[in-house]
Amino acid sequence: MHQAPDILMMAYKQPIMQGQLSLIDEKERHIPGSVHYSIKRYDRHPQWNMDDLGMLVYHYKKEDPSSNYVELRFCVAGNVYCRKNNVECNACRASETPGCSEKVETVDVLSFRFLAVHLSQFGKPRKAEATSLSQDILDFHHPSSFSKILSLCGRTRLVLEALLNHSYTGSPENIFINAQSQMLLLYSLECMVGEKEVEGFQCKFLANEADREKIVRAREVLLQHIGEPLTIKELSRKVAINECYLKKGFKEMFGTTIFDFYQGQRMEHARYLLYEKGLSVTEVSIMLGYSSISHFSTAFKKHTGLEPCELLLH
Repeated sequence: MHQAPDILMMAYKQPIMQGQLSLIDEKERHIPGSVHYSIKRYDRHPQWNMDDLGMLVYHYKKEDPSSNYVELRFCVAGNVYCRKNNVECNACRASETPGCSEKVETVDVLSFRFLAVHLSQFGKPRKAEATSLSQDILDFHHPSSFSKILSLCGRTRLVLEALLNHSYTGSPENIFINAQSQMLLLYSLECMVGEKEVEGFQCKFLANEADREKIVRAREVLLQHIGEPLTIKELSRKVAINECYLKKGFKEMFGTTIFDFYQGQRMEHARYLLYEKGLSVTEVSIMLGYSSISHFSTAFKKHTGLEPCELLLH
């Protein structure tokens, strides 16, 4: 059986003894059929010399497909936080408050586990010709388990920073972490198969930083309107970019269409509301703006492979 190495021990380059770690904050969530994640923040020992590190773990068991998963692990050291409110402290980082008693330097350890039932939504019909390693992993066709150390590219660091420093709570936090974890999966797969970080864009208008910011803003607006479906026209007006640029730019920057991204996030939020909040199918379909329960149930089953009522039985 494949045993993945401990990401924290690898970043520290030696075993960590009991009592060396002081847990400051922890978030953890397990929802059937969805990404399982944990984010742990530790007080960093002053003498620790640690590297930022990423790891992809592929767990495959032919005789037990239900146990298959892909896990992303990250260790990020050196962030400076205020113990008072547990958010990043720019003043402390800049040494503007050298005597601050609330200043704490941390080690952040993040884990995102994607089960086979969750990854099946990204699958495509397999053709006779050879498929990519990324597709083999998402489809669990790679024949053996393995772990792969990942370098943290600029895009991955931005997502990790957003995950560690966001201000969302409750349902919006669940939506946000779900969306960001999918971006981490995309970037990690690209890194693993040796694809270089793209510096240029096929859409020439994306060379303009202001236009890229509008596309990123469009993604944020979609997440803020999970229960209020927007048309492409409405979304383009909100971020002040024409519809054609919006659709092309979104697909290039995030690797998916606006509709597929939005629908996926709605269904993941529905899964959260049904399983963790215990809401009824009727309540969730209304909250997500569906005109009928049957339309919602059809969309949910297409995305998750389960009827909404089946999730309630777990």
